[in-house]
Amino acid sequence: MMYTGLINPYRKYMPLAESTEAITLNEGNTPLIRAKNLETLMPRIEIYLKYDGFNPTGSFKARGMTMAVTKAVDSDYDHLKSIIGGILND
Repeated sequence: MMYTGLINPYRKYMPLAESTEAITLNEGNTPLIRAKNLETLMPRIEIYLKYDGFNPTGSFKARGMTMAVTKAVDSDYDHLKSIIGGILND
């Protein structure tokens, strides 16, 4: 089965109509990487780091934005603004 992003697998928990199409770049599904070097500092504990750099945008922000944009479209908004790194984008 091909991965299709974060919204569809969790749709039943989200405030979206069933007919709403997910706006997605197939973000999410990023790997957990075992941090063995950190484990040496804390014996008996396995430590994993989530690597969101594997998202299509290279950022963890893609996770939240897929829901924000999908909900905006679902609510009939026709214009979005975002602030990335302190810069307002239209």
